[in-house]
Amino acid sequence: MTMRIEGLYIGKPREIMMKGKPVKTSIYKEPLFSTVQVNELGIIGDTQSDRVHHGGIDMALCMYPAEHYPYWEEKLGKSPGLSAFGENLMVSGLLEEDVQIGDQYKVGEIIIEISQPRSPCFKLGLKHNEPKMPLWVNEKGISGYYARVLQDGEISLGDDLELIERIDGNPTVLEVNKAKYWKDATREDWERLTAVRQLSEDWRESFQRKLQK
Repeated sequence: MTMRIEGLYIGKPREIMMKGKPVKTSIYKEPLFSTVQVNELGIIGDTQSDRVHHGGIDMALCMYPAEHYPYWEEKLGKSPGLSAFGENLMVSGLLEEDVQIGDQYKVGEIIIEISQPRSPCFKLGLKHNEPKMPLWVNEKGISGYYARVLQDGEISLGDDLELIERIDGNPTVLEVNKAKYWKDATREDWERLTAVRQLSEDWRESFQRKLQK
């Protein structure tokens, strides 16, 4: 199966209203059609409004599978629009059930490593005027995911991704989502994930907290 960048997006902070109060967000992103430069913090020119929950080395690039867009169009009863999940890269051939934590891909000049699922927040509901969006994402586990950048360089729309390293036994993005959000998750699931070194520290700590309850 071909793995490819189908959309390339960056965003700037803007304010939207929530219950009469302004909320700053960068979830609204614009498409790019030229070659872009990427460093360890992501695409140069892309910015995050909330540095606590977005951005940084473990969340340098947000990626979302193009294959999910028809589902969301049916679910919402309308087109979800471009960069519907605030992703930097809309990709094909890279579903959550197939992509593993720690997978390394060569794309353009850069090398990336999958670090964690994308955890949807209330701003996703604001973007689509549907407060249940984060819940719907977690119910199905079709969250997209983040990658850290191991090698800087340029990428372009239409670039193919090549899997260059995979660690046998590492969980898929979907398995991590299930362990965090689904009711049938077990302590064994949480223990396993606290030991996955390539999983971001924030997510490993979240499973450690579950074990301490």
